[in-house]
Amino acid sequence: MTKQEVSDILDEISTLLELKGENPFKCRAYANAARAVASLETDLSEAVRSGALKEVKGIGAALFEKITELVATGKLGYYEELKASVPPGLLDMIRIPGLGPKRAKAIFDQLGISTVGELEYACNENRLLTLEGFGPRMQEKILQGIQYVRKQKGQFHYPVAANEAERLYDALKTHKTVQRIAIAGSLRRKKEVVKDIDLLVSAERSGPVTEAFTTLPEVEEVIAKGETKSSVRLKSGINADLRVVSDAEFPYALHHFTGSKEHNVAMRGRALRLGFKMNEYGLFQGEKLIACKNEEEIFARLGLAFIPPELREDMGEIAAAETKKLPKLIAAADIKGIFHNHTVYSDGNATLEAMVEAARSAGYEYIGISDHSRSAVYANGLEIERVRQQQKEIDELHKKHKDITIFKGTECDILPDGTLDYPDDVLAGFDFVIASIHSKFAMTEAGMTDRILKAIQNPYVTILAHPTGRLLLTREAYPVDMRKIIRAARDHGVVMELNANPLRLDLDWRLCPLAVEMGVPVSINPDAHSVEGIGDVQYGVGIARKGWLTRESVFNTKSAVEMKKVLAQRRPAPP
Repeated sequence: MTKQEVSDILDEISTLLELKGENPFKCRAYANAARAVASLETDLSEAVRSGALKEVKGIGAALFEKITELVATGKLGYYEELKASVPPGLLDMIRIPGLGPKRAKAIFDQLGISTVGELEYACNENRLLTLEGFGPRMQEKILQGIQYVRKQKGQFHYPVAANEAERLYDALKTHKTVQRIAIAGSLRRKKEVVKDIDLLVSAERSGPVTEAFTTLPEVEEVIAKGETKSSVRLKSGINADLRVVSDAEFPYALHHFTGSKEHNVAMRGRALRLGFKMNEYGLFQGEKLIACKNEEEIFARLGLAFIPPELREDMGEIAAAETKKLPKLIAAADIKGIFHNHTVYSDGNATLEAMVEAARSAGYEYIGISDHSRSAVYANGLEIERVRQQQKEIDELHKKHKDITIFKGTECDILPDGTLDYPDDVLAGFDFVIASIHSKFAMTEAGMTDRILKAIQNPYVTILAHPTGRLLLTREAYPVDMRKIIRAARDHGVVMELNANPLRLDLDWRLCPLAVEMGVPVSINPDAHSVEGIGDVQYGVGIARKGWLTRESVFNTKSAVEMKKVLAQRRPAPP
């Protein structure tokens, strides 16, 4: 092994020991040894062979033995055992600027957070504010650090990429040479995770718009600059491509660069069967271009109804378009109210009245307040006495805000044995109950499935929240048989949540058609922990459209009058 490789391992051992709370002198000894090895002026292998390394300050007998093992075998048993004893995500956490081993250990010990994604989610829910030494400024610094680290990974949550794309779009749309402009690629298809940005422009001359694009203030590096395609890396770390075509080519290019690859292959295959050739430059019959003004005309020429961009994944959309059976997808305006909202009673950062006012200002007819239940200590979960206090405040607010309905709810933890965090007599006092899992994720598929199935059978459960527990880019969904879960939801009248928080977007859009097939309604909920978080509904609507959901298949498209009746009918008699 090289000096640098050995030094890196010694330095990591120091960090691992600190994460485990070992003696500070022991931690420092490995850190000092790492620096000593890295600064050696002689060959490390020779220093080990001759024993000269033992004479170097900071290298005692025990460390010399470990370095010898590393140099001789390329491995170190002590290091491997130590690494296996610490959650791997903690090492990723300490790479976040401003978050060293001590702070990472405090977060892990007190909140049980062991991955960067969980940490980001906790910051967005203001959970770090409960820890000593973690104020709003530190929490914001950690969030900024997470984005900095993520820049290197090449994958970005949808809103991060969408916001960057909108800035580029706005900067170019008024350029004097631009005729038409569109955001294409996975962003247009509303994918939950995005690798890069695709912009398409039509112009008579490519040079001026290409120059404008590559010199935008958002650009950090120009990767390529050509006649029809230019690529840049933005200061946010996202790569962006600009393609310039003639206005006649624009519709075909927009379809092609929207994708997906699988959809495009299937469309080209259909074109060939009908005697056409299709690519990004046009739709051709022999050498003749079939003139189309827009995508709608392209689809029509191929005997298809227009396929919304969100559906273009080659998952049955072409057959449905051929038989005119594409659904009328849900729109943001169809959402009449929102459930799953947190306040300062638990881990939100806005008061109950502020959240109600924000929902009213957004045009919603109702809002469901659902602060955490008592087991969620990390989130300031509500003991029963505080539940009563909040419900009393909601009653008072109803007198003040007569133009919006406030439903009393809870986000009640599903405990490891499948029971709920409150007894039935407390659950009976809510208008609705959201059941969710926030702990003990490392269960077998059978165990997790049984846990959720038991919760669904509780007659007070209205909605199953973020059903697979995933955190995008960080935590995979826990193992669970979602077909069994959705079937049980149907049998017990439970609604499946599509959590609109862009770090979750769970229910996965690929599972939405299964919910529709089984007749299980889906509730698009913001999981808002702030006034701004209410706006996340837009991301949930995008994923719902991607999952073929219609107004009829979404729970919270009902009016306030209808919802009152539905919730009253679902709620069993008090025990």
